[in-house]
Amino acid sequence: MDAPELAVTRWFNTDASPTLAGLKGEVVVIEAFQMLCPGCVSHGIPQAQRIQQNFGEDVTLLGLHTVFEHHEAMTPVSLEAFLHEYKITFPVGVDAHADGETTPVTMGRYRLRGTPSLVIVDRAGKLRVNAFGHVDDLPLGAALATVAL
Repeated sequence: MDAPELAVTRWFNTDASPTLAGLKGEVVVIEAFQMLCPGCVSHGIPQAQRIQQNFGEDVTLLGLHTVFEHHEAMTPVSLEAFLHEYKITFPVGVDAHADGETTPVTMGRYRLRGTPSLVIVDRAGKLRVNAFGHVDDLPLGAALATVAL
């Protein structure tokens, strides 16, 4: 299955506006999170940082702040402070919302069940992994090695 395009209203930690179409030919890892999600803070984000450290140039890591609850508390201003506090340096996009919808656009396109969620898109733009919750490092590393190295 082709990976759906991201719908992002604002990017942090990058001057560009990354798109999957523009990243075709690269392996892309997307870490979907909410800053008030305990599992995201304890597992998802640290794992994304380990991916960045261990796979560096072999993968493009993107964060997706996909807010489906507590909308008033998770504003772009709050997110900017969160990214600074947790020393998150990879690009993070804010998932767009359609009028009247509580589920963000990209979250719906990928049928994400919640956060944290981890997505891997291969060099051909195909969706290879779409996982919800805690993903063990060993199988994740094996999956990334299969598509990235």
